[in-house]
Amino acid sequence: MFARSVIRSAGPLRQNFRSYATEAPKSSSSTPLIVGVAAVGAGIAGYTFLGSNKASADAPPKPSEDATHAAETTSAAKAFRGGDQGFVDLKLAEIIPYNHNTKRFKFELPGKDQVSGLTVASAVITKYQSPKHEKPVIRPYTPINEEDERGYVELLVKSYPNGPMSEHLHSMAPGQMLSFKGPIPKYSWAANKHEHITLIAGGTGITPMYQLIRAIFKNPEDKTKVSLIFGNLTEKDILLKEELEKIENEFPQRFRAFYTVDTPPESWPYGKGHITKELLKEVIPDPKSNNIKVFVCGPPGMYKAISGPKVSPTDQGDLSGILKELGYTKEQVYKF
Repeated sequence: MFARSVIRSAGPLRQNFRSYATEAPKSSSSTPLIVGVAAVGAGIAGYTFLGSNKASADAPPKPSEDATHAAETTSAAKAFRGGDQGFVDLKLAEIIPYNHNTKRFKFELPGKDQVSGLTVASAVITKYQSPKHEKPVIRPYTPINEEDERGYVELLVKSYPNGPMSEHLHSMAPGQMLSFKGPIPKYSWAANKHEHITLIAGGTGITPMYQLIRAIFKNPEDKTKVSLIFGNLTEKDILLKEELEKIENEFPQRFRAFYTVDTPPESWPYGKGHITKELLKEVIPDPKSNNIKVFVCGPPGMYKAISGPKVSPTDQGDLSGILKELGYTKEQVYKF
């Protein structure tokens, strides 16, 4: 049972739990608001859910700057071209410590004016021939830097015990090379493709979700509403929280993140425990809502509980788990 779910509020309570603030938060240090599931059932108020379809107060970049930037990006050479292009060896330029078991790795593209060539949503695959393995180790990663940034690609990688690629990356030193190939297409995104999307992530499964979030809120033409449910073992394991909070504060009518951890500290003001049916039922738009999509990415156990696993990169498999129990259809769910 999900004991407590938490919404960081921007103002007084209104309407119901499936709602968001229509006014911008006064500061990022607002006092957290704890809302129990039982209290929700009793009718405790919340926020207007991600606002309405009225014009947003979000301040987009100047149109002329957007047009110039788009033209420059379109004309930039792409390091990864897909198709028959083989693996590209990239030099590790910088390692940036992130937390107790995660680091950021910046790899130089072959040309300093090149862009990666990735689209949203897509990934790269990395290859490393380990002396311990007969076959090369190949693992997919979703870069965390923007697709139009030139000269480098950046990975956020957690080191897993007996994880051959993550252990290799964490043992690397600047100047060493790693093989990349891409883009590996995932879910093809277009502005306003869905009215509302829900992102359910666990651990490093946040990276493809972050790629979607970045693209949506960078585009002034995209008015998609986004809910993120992000589960982790501890507070220290939450990745990209600072970046997510920045977007949440800038777009309070359209983006809200819900965090839950298995082992919270005493002062933890958010959710405790696994992502549960009770939490999803209160946070995700009703399955009968118009034009919604639910994305799932996390460890195997989370897939099993939430949506059922993928069969292969090209076969989503049947929908099962909590999402099926709540009435969502296979067409409404995408598994990264």
